[in-house]
Amino acid sequence: MRKKIVLFLLAMLPMVHIYAQQTLIRISTDETDLILQTAETGRLYQSYLGAKLVNDTDLKNLTPYISRPSTDSSVTPRGWEVYPGSGAEDYFEPAFVMQHNDGNLTTIVKYVSHEVKPIDGNATETIIQLKDEVYPVEITLHYVAHARENVIKTWSEIRHTEKKPVTMSQYASAIVYFEDTQYFLNEFSGDWASEAGMTSQQLRFGKKIIDTKLGSRAAMHAYPFFQVGLGQKVQENQGKVLVGTIGWTGNFRFTFEMDNVSNLRVISGINPYASNYELKPNETFTTPEFIFTLSQEGAGKASRSLHTWARNYQLKDGKGDRLTLLNNWESTSFDFDEKILSDLMKEAKELGVDMFLLDDGWFANKYPRVNDHAGLGDWDVMHSKLPNGIPGLVQSAKEAGVKFGIWIEPEMISPKSELFEKHPEWAILLPNREPYYYRNQLVLDLSNPVVQDYVFGVVDKIMTENPDIAYFKWDCNSPITNIYSPYLKEKQRQLYVDHVRGVYNVFNRVNEKYPDLPIILCSGGGARCDYEALKYFTEFWCSDNTDPVERLYIQWGFSQVFPIKSMAAHVTSWNHAASIKFRTDVAMMCKFGFDISITEMDKNELAFCKEAVANYHRLKKVILDGDFYRLVSPYESNHTAVMHVGEGAGQALLYTYDIHPRFGGKLFPVKLQGLDPHRNYTVKEINLMPGTTSRLKENGKSYSGDYLMKVGIEAFTLGQMNSRVIELTAE
Repeated sequence: MRKKIVLFLLAMLPMVHIYAQQTLIRISTDETDLILQTAETGRLYQSYLGAKLVNDTDLKNLTPYISRPSTDSSVTPRGWEVYPGSGAEDYFEPAFVMQHNDGNLTTIVKYVSHEVKPIDGNATETIIQLKDEVYPVEITLHYVAHARENVIKTWSEIRHTEKKPVTMSQYASAIVYFEDTQYFLNEFSGDWASEAGMTSQQLRFGKKIIDTKLGSRAAMHAYPFFQVGLGQKVQENQGKVLVGTIGWTGNFRFTFEMDNVSNLRVISGINPYASNYELKPNETFTTPEFIFTLSQEGAGKASRSLHTWARNYQLKDGKGDRLTLLNNWESTSFDFDEKILSDLMKEAKELGVDMFLLDDGWFANKYPRVNDHAGLGDWDVMHSKLPNGIPGLVQSAKEAGVKFGIWIEPEMISPKSELFEKHPEWAILLPNREPYYYRNQLVLDLSNPVVQDYVFGVVDKIMTENPDIAYFKWDCNSPITNIYSPYLKEKQRQLYVDHVRGVYNVFNRVNEKYPDLPIILCSGGGARCDYEALKYFTEFWCSDNTDPVERLYIQWGFSQVFPIKSMAAHVTSWNHAASIKFRTDVAMMCKFGFDISITEMDKNELAFCKEAVANYHRLKKVILDGDFYRLVSPYESNHTAVMHVGEGAGQALLYTYDIHPRFGGKLFPVKLQGLDPHRNYTVKEINLMPGTTSRLKENGKSYSGDYLMKVGIEAFTLGQMNSRVIELTAE
């Protein structure tokens, strides 16, 4: 017995030594420090998250953040534990809940070790090992800090070696803490055709939760990103702002909890709703990435940090080009044939865009896709419409002098389809109730590896037979309904998680085989917009609503987190009261395209659109890769303005929009940002209608960057739905 005690004490000596040293872990960007520190107990706490500390010697003054109610010194102190489990002394929302083999719900993990390694050029990854001393549970925390971009992404890995599977009912990606006088949350919500609307509220004692329970098309109502103003409301150009987002294309949850002493904890991760996860011994559960930036200069600075980071590291082909295009959907819907499409390809060439994109309605024969009631799953070309198949369309595009792209929705199945007749068990569908159909369709069960093979095969077959296809539009129009997986059987609580993992497996397989294939992420509009999916997609469709007035708000919302080159916008015939110029100028601020036949335009309108496309191609580098500045908010004015500033501030593009100004309203100059104050810039209004000249007072003149940023340009008017695009070139 004495020998066993001695061996146990010897085994514990390294851990005791670590605890006594109170290990400090510094995770840093060029602008932000996240400091983690062990307490004497060996548990790991956050001791600091804020602006980067200039003097390394100041780190010794930090201590693990542990507080004790001032009214009762006998109470055990509680702290900002980095990954708190349930059942200990912390009375607020935990990051992690696991039921062990003996039924116990308590997990307390302590620091074991950590390592830091360089990755991706200017980034470092910190890997921290934590372990429970009572149960064989290990948690590994990952933090990747991108120094120049001031972005940190973090996730956790959970593993155990108990004899039998354990059940996890919560498994957050990360938790971060703040201590400030007050907190204001900007959240983003909406629905089909009204995506990413911004609202603000003050956080007070208790919990505020943003989550979604839709499974697929998961961001239809709530969007997977947020902003928190620390000490004041979120402002564009000043103040401390946390911007966070999660890389998960399924149900997510953000929890904002203010405790009894006004500390704020922010917990992010998969929504545990109906998702108790059975973790097998030695299986590793990896949570999604939580990505955040902490700006000391407002939301605008935070957005530009995320934009640059995404282009450099996260977005597929983030540094590459993007194709302009003409889509047929708004002009033809399901009603087209080879001749109609061939004529539209010629229109694409006349407009000057790079590609023609064929949308929904080209497939299925037994149950032809002539409306949205049938055909999904039967990805054979419809012979009655397209007797020469996809190869004939690719050839027509070549003859017209444009590239060819095509729409698919491979994760979905129509009950009226040959695939459903053959494999009803491939659909997520209740076995004992009448089905509910969203948009007349069901979701394929991507938790099933056989179904994953099928979905990958949809893309692979089209590409193998038509290697010259230049682009895919990948849609996902339905959330998960009739929630039951024939494949998972008794493990239904894992459906929401395993389905999304299956989706990623397909995305990854497509990307590995076709790494240079541009693909747009669409989900009934903008209901898929997360940074995990965007590892596999070059862009996403912000909304089916292309009314230019509504798009100003939608694009404003998405730009808070996503770079301009990832946000697709098209000129359409939505809102006939708006001029073709206004519609074009709104779409031109993003990844540019058309969804309108030129037969709907008169001679001047067509000439204008061709000139706008030429301008876009000439200025594409500034638009897609420049820094983006939001100057005047549509939420605070009857006008709005944004601008792109190219690398080195040698060239910039200003967009100003008069939405619905009131009669006799006062017009304020637009003060620019991001220019070099010591250089002069020539001001030139572009995108003018044929036969018109600029009425901009500053047009053709030269001003210093300092003047343009402090005094501004008188670019707003009292016109209804009026717009200006102004090019600035350094002399």
